[in-house]
Amino acid sequence: MNPNVAETLTGEECASKIFEMSGAKFDPEMALELWAKIEQHKWLLSERLSRDVGARTACIDFLENMEQAVAEYLSYKRQDVLNEMGAQTFSREIWDTISDSQPPKQLVNRRIILPLTMEDLSRKHGVSPPRTIIFFGPPGTGKTHFVKAIAGVLSWWYIEIAPSMLMQDGAEKLGANLRRTMEKVRQLEDAVIFIDEFDELAACRDEADRLDKCITNEFLKQVPLFKNEPKRLLLVCATNYIAHLDPALLRPGRFDCIIPVGGLNAEERKTILDYYLSRINVGHIDLQRLVAETSRFTPADIQYLFEQVAQCAFEREVTQGKDYRVHTQDFLDVMAKMRPTLTDEIIAQFEKDSVTYSRV
Repeated sequence: MNPNVAETLTGEECASKIFEMSGAKFDPEMALELWAKIEQHKWLLSERLSRDVGARTACIDFLENMEQAVAEYLSYKRQDVLNEMGAQTFSREIWDTISDSQPPKQLVNRRIILPLTMEDLSRKHGVSPPRTIIFFGPPGTGKTHFVKAIAGVLSWWYIEIAPSMLMQDGAEKLGANLRRTMEKVRQLEDAVIFIDEFDELAACRDEADRLDKCITNEFLKQVPLFKNEPKRLLLVCATNYIAHLDPALLRPGRFDCIIPVGGLNAEERKTILDYYLSRINVGHIDLQRLVAETSRFTPADIQYLFEQVAQCAFEREVTQGKDYRVHTQDFLDVMAKMRPTLTDEIIAQFEKDSVTYSRV
């Protein structure tokens, strides 16, 4: 029987059942708690053995191996949640693709990575690793990439929760789905939980309708519950529009860090260009020119640029029937058809938001 649909018993009835099956005596309050765990253990044993395990067998085995049995059930349920939520793992390689000169990388390393990987030293100095973080900045600047890089360098699970996933039962169910989802992730260990397009879930209530206010209110309740979990968990939210978030979420106490992720300087673009150039069939490349020509490109723009150049090179080799190596002009030809994401107006607004909202 699935433990979630177990029969309802009183404490006295649970104590009587446990005594009949094992000879062990417990007071009713303790017996009620134990019986729920015995039911869970019975279900797990039955799943593993592919047959129904008797209540007596499960009861005796649980009481003889109580600590191990509880740990095994929690581990099983965590794996169940990981599978259900599409958990992924990433290698440290993603972290290495981010230039060391990029300001968010140094900040993330100092405030997040080091405290989480050097826990004894953190405790010694009274440093509390961040549990909740917001990344903000223009579209395509690498916010999602940063979150995956953090999961990779920590060797933690990566779970992305998209607003569209929470709305699969309709907008009216969004708040309830959010609550259930957060209850599930709080069961996990060593996991980075990522919510993109955060402004869709936590918009300012002053200008919201009734439904949107309810959703924002639910998130305001969930953040403290998440932070109070003693497990190794990290909640990272990302938004392109930090000013659209409810002010209550931006005050100290809910999110530990609010980190701007903006455009790339020349050194940072060179790091990303080097990374992608190492993965395609290149001839002579004027790297300095490519760095200069991509001054308004985001990481997403650069990725798209390489995808287009690689496709063109592939098609030319298919047509010509001989080795085709990519040169600088191939990039310039593709760039002539592209419109970079960043503009002077977007950059100016980001710089203003960085002064107003950043908290590290």
